Amino acid sequence: MTPKVSAVVLSYKDEPWLERGVHALLASRGVDIDVVLVDNGCTDGAVERLRGTPGLTIVGEGENLGFSPGCNFGASFTTGDYLVMANGDLVVEPDALARLVEVVDDPTVGIAGGSIRLGEDLTTLNSAGNDIHFLGFSWVGSFGEPAATHAIEKDVAGAMAALVMLRREVWEMLDGYEPHYFAFHEDADMSWRCWQQGLRVHYVPDAIGCHRYEFGRVTNKMYLVERNRLIFLLTCWDSRTLWILAPLIAASEVAMALIGLRSGWFKEKVHGWGWLFSHRRWLRERRHAVQSARTVGDKELARLMSDRLDAKNFPIPESLRFLDAAAAGYWKFVRQFLR
Repeated sequence: MTPKVSAVVLSYKDEPWLERGVHALLASRGVDIDVVLVDNGCTDGAVERLRGTPGLTIVGEGENLGFSPGCNFGASFTTGDYLVMANGDLVVEPDALARLVEVVDDPTVGIAGGSIRLGEDLTTLNSAGNDIHFLGFSWVGSFGEPAATHAIEKDVAGAMAALVMLRREVWEMLDGYEPHYFAFHEDADMSWRCWQQGLRVHYVPDAIGCHRYEFGRVTNKMYLVERNRLIFLLTCWDSRTLWILAPLIAASEVAMALIGLRSGWFKEKVHGWGWLFSHRRWLRERRHAVQSARTVGDKELARLMSDRLDAKNFPIPESLRFLDAAAAGYWKFVRQFLR
């Protein structure tokens, strides 16, 4: 039987690749595919030009719901046994979805992520799975490296949300993306919750998507990235691990505030602290929900975390290299005390 796959695509602002991306999904081989397109505030007319396309359902009123709430909203209109989240600026190869189905059919796999290539060069990686640092930072793994050097399937800490597939029962078990993230880090959160519940996150090198990657597409990105990193950090680890990491968490907050002051986004950093304080009750409830659902302890999962900050697309200042190395040494020592 041909697997039934539903893809959710969000459109936001100017989307020069949206039509190509939707048509590429609908042309996928080896799957019975339908696409739900969420109008999240598309401004260039691409959504209207796609109306009436066979296999395509358009939902939304042109309001920016955010990435994670928008994906959840779109998923509520799907009927497939497999769910794909695909960016509006991504074009999949014809066999990509069929390959993801093959991998995610393994009951030990929670998320199958594609090989995301840079739009200007299909031989170069945007992401071969995302890295997650033990202090909550997350970044696109293997950015700018030759795709040929990452041609073997592997488990990864996180999957990049630009192209991921889950079985419907896994999506429903996880209750989709956490909507409070709005945008950024929701893929790290979902990936980590899979690992916590004994499900692997797997990179599929021949499930290829070409991505028109823009780091600064969202104007308040640093506010969201830093706020969401702290949401993730404060909910993903158990209490013992958080106490062990407390000195490094405090030091990293000082360092990020100083970087923000130097780089012009200090106010966004402070705004993030304010949001966390005003939502402290929700944060406690979220933490309780995440920790209550887990079946795998921090000691086992710590091996998945990166111990060095090595984001090729957003390198840390040279002045912080020593602190990065010192933090890695601390982490190597204290991992033996995790449970």
